[in-house]
Amino acid sequence: MPLDLVPTLADLIALPSVNPMGREVEGPQYYEYRVTEYLEHLCRRLDLRYKRYVVAPKRDNLLIRIDGDLAPPEQGGPLLLLEAHQDTVPVEGMTIPPWTPTIADGRIYGRGSCDIKGGLVAMLGAVVRLHEERPRGRPTVVLACVVNGEFGFTGATELTKLWTENRRDDLLPKRPEVCVVAEPTSLDVVVAHKGTVRWRIHTHGRASHSSTPHLGDNATYKMARVLLALEEYAKTICPTLGSHPLVGGATLSVGLIHGGISVNTVPDKCTIEICRRVLPGERAVDARQHVVDWLAQRPELAALGTGVENEAPFIAGYSLSDEKNGALAERLGEVSQARTGRGRKIGVPYGTDASRIAAADVPSVVFGPGDIAQAHTCDEWLPLEELPQAAEVLYEFARTWG
Repeated sequence: MPLDLVPTLADLIALPSVNPMGREVEGPQYYEYRVTEYLEHLCRRLDLRYKRYVVAPKRDNLLIRIDGDLAPPEQGGPLLLLEAHQDTVPVEGMTIPPWTPTIADGRIYGRGSCDIKGGLVAMLGAVVRLHEERPRGRPTVVLACVVNGEFGFTGATELTKLWTENRRDDLLPKRPEVCVVAEPTSLDVVVAHKGTVRWRIHTHGRASHSSTPHLGDNATYKMARVLLALEEYAKTICPTLGSHPLVGGATLSVGLIHGGISVNTVPDKCTIEICRRVLPGERAVDARQHVVDWLAQRPELAALGTGVENEAPFIAGYSLSDEKNGALAERLGEVSQARTGRGRKIGVPYGTDASRIAAADVPSVVFGPGDIAQAHTCDEWLPLEELPQAAEVLYEFARTWG
């Protein structure tokens, strides 16, 4: 029988799978292992062929394979990859119970409902239907449920190693021909998106008691000058760095600042984290270096000497280009248009696992239920009508592709 989509989504919302986002935090809500265990039990109950792949402690990718009736991929037959991440962003600041799925006014509320457990369930619904109905002319389909999609992309990176490092895996024995990645796209097809490079800047000073600040060297004051320079870069330099017709221009933002140990101590260190969004065709390392070089030329910062330190990037994510995914996007868009009235080919400013998979020589697009405007919000929700619509589009696309 078909997968019951709404109860399955409610089950997944109720299982915390919070990404620590690089923070040193502990607690039962962190990491994806509960979702992975649920998916494993589901596969056993429905007699789906699956395998778990350890990425990090409490963080396993899980792959599900539905064989087609065309030539198997081991013999060169077509292989379609579907991919969704299992993790969610943190829940601080939410105004609804994050792990209590609630249905009201045609919506389902809860952390992960929109990003991206709804999309994951739509993909599960499609592959379960392929498994049960076994339509003629279908390719082999692999659904990859990966970890760390919100921070670091390690799950997607490990996934690509199955073909880039020729590991001869029995579930994914060769490079897929194409890939569809789940994210909330309102049932349109994302063909291009920005990448990102993120790094930390530190300013260094000398600590002293706040009653004698002249004996110290305040690192926060130094960082204030760096911040003003970065604001100028974002406003005046980024607009000159080019643009992409679907995703717009380059951007830079400072999202975090930390300094000092107490109000009565002059801080000897201050740290910020920077996010530079990278355009299709740009290299993340070059984008970061341009900022570093520009800062080094600022006379007000040169006076700080060695008091300013740029760390190496802690994330250097790829962008997604629309150069090689045209045929895939056209077909998926046609199916979505026919089934839902939507299916435009669009670009977005955020990043996804699709960029990592495309960088491993697999044409990739992004598709799923829900609006990105609801992702990461304090009252995250998904419109229930889009869940079966997405599952239907994915099933019909997979059934007829190849």
